[in-house]
Amino acid sequence: MTYCLAMRLSDGLVFLSDTRTNAGLDNISTYRKLFVFHPTPDSTIVIQSAGNLATTQEVLDRIDRDLATGASESLATVGHLFEAALYVGRLSVEVAATHRPSLAASGADGTSTFIVGGQVGAAPPDVLLVYPEGNYIRASDDRPFLQIGETKYGKFLLELATEAGLTVDDAARVALGSMVSTARANLSVGPPYDLGIYRTGSQSVQHTRIADDSAFLGRLEAVWARHLLAALDELPMVDPGDAIDL
Repeated sequence: MTYCLAMRLSDGLVFLSDTRTNAGLDNISTYRKLFVFHPTPDSTIVIQSAGNLATTQEVLDRIDRDLATGASESLATVGHLFEAALYVGRLSVEVAATHRPSLAASGADGTSTFIVGGQVGAAPPDVLLVYPEGNYIRASDDRPFLQIGETKYGKFLLELATEAGLTVDDAARVALGSMVSTARANLSVGPPYDLGIYRTGSQSVQHTRIADDSAFLGRLEAVWARHLLAALDELPMVDPGDAIDL
């Protein structure tokens, strides 16, 4: 399983991905799921992936090939971020279709889902979620974040704390809290974590890997647990009249 999230803020973008993949409890590996591209001097594109690992890797290989060979369609030829999302979606559909018969015979799902974010030219930064069918949606001002993979455990914190007016630094803290909540609830999500911060107009991503033995992770989890336990003291109890006796 996977957990990736992206957040669009007034001053930039935040990306966070775990790296854990597994094919059963006895076959757990680490693979990067956050990839940064600078296809032209005025474009920065980040791609996050979830789903079939083989499909994801072939899509990324094709992206690299198209950039290296100067193909007629590539991340370097798009004029808008949504065109990059459509390009990634087409590659994903093609790769999945190529291997569908053999995968179906073994009962495997060969599809993948992607988040495509960044800035192309002078257009504002954005994040878009690319479905296995090749179409996309973008984050909204009311819900300025996207998730793929194991989304349910970390969603509540994002909905509670995320606003378009957050700074990227505040948003990064929210993202890390969402990731820790997910990892605590699901063993198929785990460190190392890849954090990417993009500040509007910079054409540069601050890309950091947080290792599983990081002292920062220990501090983060300790603070998170302490405040959750403290919140228990303020949770109300059901009073007479609040519920119906059975």
